Amino acid sequence: MSSNNTKFYIDGEWVAPAAPKLWDVINPATEEVAGQISLGSSADVDRAVVAARRAFPSYSATSREERLALLQKIVDGCEARSG
Repeated sequence: MSSNNTKFYIDGEWVAPAAPKLWDVINPATEEVAGQISLGSSADVDRAVVAARRAFPSYSATSREERLALLQKIVDGCEARSG
């Protein structure tokens, strides 16, 4: 798991939860704790919604090709970290 397991990616940065509440992630093969993540609170959701609403006007003006390119960058980043 990454070093940011207990933070949320909101508005372009990793942020600590408003009200930290950790949750164990269980490996189904071994039934052992594989790591921990944070559960979001309503304050975390509100912060993410505000960021999304602020980003929507410019994002909604992008073309299909620009959106696909952005999604491909995300896929490439995930594959680079997993391999």
